[in-house]
Amino acid sequence: MAGAAHCSLQAKRLLLDPKFEGYKLSLEPLACYQLGLDAAVAEVQLRDDQYTLDHMRAFGMYNYLHLDSWYQDNVYYVDQFGRVMNLSVTLDTALQKPREVFRLPTDLTACDNRLCASMHFSSSTWVTLSDGTGRLYLIKSGKRGSSASEKWEIVFNEELGSPFIVAHSVSFVKSDAHSVAVLLLRVEKDELDTKGSGFHVTLEWVTIAEGKEGDPRYEIIKRRVLQGKSVPHYAAIEPSGDGLMIVSHKPFTFTQSESDKLEENDDAKVSNEKKVVDPAYYWQQTEDDVTITVHLPQDITRDDIKICFSPDNICVTLKDQPPLMEGKLYSSVDHESCTWIIREDKSLEISLIKKNEGCRWTELIVGDTRGEFIMDPSQCSEIAESLMHLTSEVMNPNPEKENPPCNAQELEECDAFLEDGASLSRFDGDTLKVTHIINLGSNQYLFSVVVNPKEMPCFCLRHDVDALLWQPHSDQPENMWEHIATFNALGYVQASKQDKKFMACAPDYSYAALCECLRRVFIYRQPTPLATVLYNRKEGRQVGQVAKQLVATLEANDPILGFQATSERLFVLTTKTLFLIKVNSGN
Repeated sequence: MAGAAHCSLQAKRLLLDPKFEGYKLSLEPLACYQLGLDAAVAEVQLRDDQYTLDHMRAFGMYNYLHLDSWYQDNVYYVDQFGRVMNLSVTLDTALQKPREVFRLPTDLTACDNRLCASMHFSSSTWVTLSDGTGRLYLIKSGKRGSSASEKWEIVFNEELGSPFIVAHSVSFVKSDAHSVAVLLLRVEKDELDTKGSGFHVTLEWVTIAEGKEGDPRYEIIKRRVLQGKSVPHYAAIEPSGDGLMIVSHKPFTFTQSESDKLEENDDAKVSNEKKVVDPAYYWQQTEDDVTITVHLPQDITRDDIKICFSPDNICVTLKDQPPLMEGKLYSSVDHESCTWIIREDKSLEISLIKKNEGCRWTELIVGDTRGEFIMDPSQCSEIAESLMHLTSEVMNPNPEKENPPCNAQELEECDAFLEDGASLSRFDGDTLKVTHIINLGSNQYLFSVVVNPKEMPCFCLRHDVDALLWQPHSDQPENMWEHIATFNALGYVQASKQDKKFMACAPDYSYAALCECLRRVFIYRQPTPLATVLYNRKEGRQVGQVAKQLVATLEANDPILGFQATSERLFVLTTKTLFLIKVNSGN
């Protein structure tokens, strides 16, 4: 990751509300509809040998309900008979029973070490599907959500090793050939890990493409594997298939073949050789001048040295060699007063007189890293003294101050969370190296949501008490992660929900929601203007808008297995029932 660009997430101030006062509990009724399932959801319980936190995150907390973002209010799940069932909603009062659109060819109960069946909608007509036994299906579905046009047809299926779940997939055209890239997630036994959990996590990036010149068969053209020590919170392939973004607590790296390792060792040797090269020059400065020292080769005489001074530039040439120093100076100099001499130890000493006295230069020549700056002890002590006011040996040196320093002991329990070292990395598909990396620090990952199915999924992070939604733009290097929405105080609110299982938000950002393991669903609407006049009791000022919290209690004793949000509805899946909660009207 040495060559990766270290970036940061830039929040938009206009999307933040520093005056947000909190959510008001609303007792307005929510229309809730429920559909009994013909067969139970194909839930797979964790086995005794799947005992780690990574197993729980990857498979134990799996969302069994799949939202098709290409079509409005269209959800899928797999039942215990291996049937892919679909519910497409147009009118809440005329709900149809979930219908079968596909049946897995394999007998799921025959495999002892299977995982849950998983799927992802690569495009409006392509689906990737795993039966949980290690077999991947690529399916051409037609226009989904309609029994007249939806017909699932297998165009590729292959055994790909140990069981996995489909984390993400995209469909794209490259070199006039249709391709589908899929991310497969596994938690595998690691015999070399004797001090940790004994397992590692792999993400296999598989690319499947159609044959050349009219050959309708699809085949795997590329398989690459990333390995890490924690289940990623977020992993998605770019729409073009050229890159990959991962949010994880611990870093992922591509596993290498022997030829790759040899090549990397050669590169490391070359870089190490470069590191031991001495600086081309040394420089020091005072408030008035800059002194440059260059060690000369034995055969260089005074006549071989050519130095050109100008107010903003310098050029130093030895004999007929390329310029030793050339470029724009950090700040202007009095070029007529600049001098140079050859000292007794065969070193060239150049003196530059600063035009702006007292200005401290951070570099000599703009962009030139071949030189080394030498700071004398008096300058070190001067800098240390100037920074002294920023440090103190006392925890709170001035308790009478109006705004005392933050005290970690005053943080509430919901302000703390385990993983404070997560990072967001972008991998290049050709070089297999990290090109961009962001240290998320205390920005806790909350959930992901598809706002636009043609773009990468968005991810939501906690920033202070708020939850900020970020949209990746792989085709915009200067604005690769855009802040598109804010859910006020949601970061703080969700931390207090001890039994929280899933979180989601509407693609139009109108509300966010979370559910507990059993029954309860919490909905947090965005602030809306009031129809009546309301005043703040403490301050006496008029309140212009209010954000409402709503609570729905499901009539079910089964655990919640799936949770998805659309702009109008919440879909909640339990073992034997599918609930629809009408959150917003179609208007």
